[in-house]
Amino acid sequence: MAGRDSKKNQDPSRTMEEGTRLFKIKRWDRALEEFLQVNTAAFEAEDHTELAYYLGLCYTKLERFDDALLYLEQVVTAAPDPLRVYQCRMALAYIYVVTGRSKLAEFELGRLVKGGYESIQMYTTMAYAAWSQRQYQKAVDFYEKALDMDGDNTTALNGLGYILADSDIDIKRGIKLCRKAVDKKPQSAAYLDSLGWAHFKNGDLSEARIWLRRAFEISPHQKDIKKHMKIVVGEV
Repeated sequence: MAGRDSKKNQDPSRTMEEGTRLFKIKRWDRALEEFLQVNTAAFEAEDHTELAYYLGLCYTKLERFDDALLYLEQVVTAAPDPLRVYQCRMALAYIYVVTGRSKLAEFELGRLVKGGYESIQMYTTMAYAAWSQRQYQKAVDFYEKALDMDGDNTTALNGLGYILADSDIDIKRGIKLCRKAVDKKPQSAAYLDSLGWAHFKNGDLSEARIWLRRAFEISPHQKDIKKHMKIVVGEV
């Protein structure tokens, strides 16, 4: 307790600097500890927003999503820096997608679109949100926009390929896109799984088993991979 109290009495700018340094080298847990010790007694409104920005992102990285939402919302309503608002809206959208609140994710991303922001990450997140609501054609359109910006983006290649195959929209193209993603990242269990599932949807059972087994070897506890293995291979 004494150690915490002494940190609270340190120069807040020094504590912020140390937290920022740790954040930049991806030591999210230690960065969070520093930021939580900042003495905010003499803070201006801008300083509070700066601290909320880092707290929100640290909590997001550590998957403490309820805590993250509290601080990210503060930033998007008060931050004067458009880039930080963009980053926090993207973080909010990500949290809403992974916690099953896709409509809220679409709302945040829609705000970015109206603000004139475009990025590959934005479109792939919008695509995933649409897919999670079974809006397959809408998801396809968003992934296509991402690939228009970067035809080699593996997230978009894999996502579009999987949806085209899984929904029977264009299985042959789905296989090609999934294969391109695997060629670029051959150790990605998610991409190997997508390619295996696309081959299964095309009736290529021997190819499907090869790729799904490779995915399972890398990530045996991943829910979708286990599900696909059970369907195609008959074992987990």
